[in-house]
Amino acid sequence: MRFFALFLILGSFLFANSIKVANGTTHILTTKEASPTPITWNNKTLQWINHPKNPHLKIALLSIGYYQKPKLIHLNNGENLEIIQGNYKKEQIQVSKEKAKPNQKNLKRIKLEREEALKIYNSYTKKRFWNEPFLLPMDSKITSPFGSARVFNKEIRSYHSGTDFRAKIGTPIKAINDGKVVLAKDRFLAGKSIVIDHGEGIYSMYYHCSNLKVKVGDIIKKGDLIALSGNSGRVSGPHLHFGVMVNGVQVDPLDFIYKINALFN
Repeated sequence: MRFFALFLILGSFLFANSIKVANGTTHILTTKEASPTPITWNNKTLQWINHPKNPHLKIALLSIGYYQKPKLIHLNNGENLEIIQGNYKKEQIQVSKEKAKPNQKNLKRIKLEREEALKIYNSYTKKRFWNEPFLLPMDSKITSPFGSARVFNKEIRSYHSGTDFRAKIGTPIKAINDGKVVLAKDRFLAGKSIVIDHGEGIYSMYYHCSNLKVKVGDIIKKGDLIALSGNSGRVSGPHLHFGVMVNGVQVDPLDFIYKINALFN
């Protein structure tokens, strides 16, 4: 009985002293230690990297997957996190039957393109390309936020892994920060797409373009014109789908930019 009471007290203490982090978002750990112990999370070892502004600090980018269930976790640096369910909605989307239910030939193409993308996202570039705050890819109204369940032709197919910006065909798209182009091609679902490696596990994605202005291997600067928006791939109309991947996990891009930019304040 005493053990059970102690367990309840300990559990209450951990919850009371934990930091709430929603699924699909990024949590930034900070330390003053010169050689901190690596953080382990979901069978991954997170790299400690230099703070972008304070030379006496290091940070680690912990990304919480969209499908992560609510739970309390105790990290090996002593920090307690309470993972909570984000306030995500459902969206009804009408697309062509071919795009909603691809045939076997296109399913094979989708599989190959997904494998190609995963190989990129799971690679880690130690070099940091960025040294300034991140931009948004365009100044436009957000038409669909990150995390919504995507109901294509009345069937839930996936969740929205990025943020959609309203953009008529031909609207300029800017690189959100310095980096290297690691993918620039036409894909079945994403249409004409660009992926930029910003280094240290951070990637940005720009989908459904009409015209790509860069190629694989190009080194680009923050604010550079990289593409024009369009309606290629699986879409219901012209727009820009903008996404961010952190340490191999898709996260809310606006949440990531807000938190990483706060480090410069």
